[in-house]
Amino acid sequence: MTNKATNITRVPHLVTAAHRCDRYGHRGGVLWFTGLPASGKSTLAYALEQRLFEAGYEVFAFNSARLRGGLNSDLGFSRDDRRENIRRAGELAAVMARAGVVVITAFISPYRADREAARAATGQGFHEIFLNPGVEICERRDGRDRYASARRGEIEDFTGISAPYEASEGCELEIDTGVVTAGEALDILDDYTARVMRPRP
Repeated sequence: MTNKATNITRVPHLVTAAHRCDRYGHRGGVLWFTGLPASGKSTLAYALEQRLFEAGYEVFAFNSARLRGGLNSDLGFSRDDRRENIRRAGELAAVMARAGVVVITAFISPYRADREAARAATGQGFHEIFLNPGVEICERRDGRDRYASARRGEIEDFTGISAPYEASEGCELEIDTGVVTAGEALDILDDYTARVMRPRP
């Protein structure tokens, strides 16, 4: 995205990433949960946030509903608005990660190009986590009947039915949440976070 402002001066931080890691005991980074609606993204994101917090991490989770109620309240669900929704989420997550926080996001983020833009905003500390139980299981688990409404034409641009989901091709972690239980998935995520965020001796 091209910057409209040309009179920007960056001021370097006096607190480095290494300083923050020493203070918090872990690196900052982004755990970017992606997948179809009802694949378990928000459920696992907030459960992981609680577990990591109790283990002493500086951690914060947010999903699309959180941003669409404030920062992104001006956006709808067109292709351009979806792109901007993910761009803003990716930039916010990147800023928080540079502050040393483990950021957990839960966004459908159906387009690969948008996820790659979010990855570019954070850089090396970005971890794409694909929750992939398959559309049939997502539809069966959907307690809000969004899939059924989309099939009846009552919801436009619904991912998985009337709008595409471009499956992850380069994710760091994929979990079939149709096979593993929520508790098992949480254990997998906990172990993965410890491996990638805790500094090695």
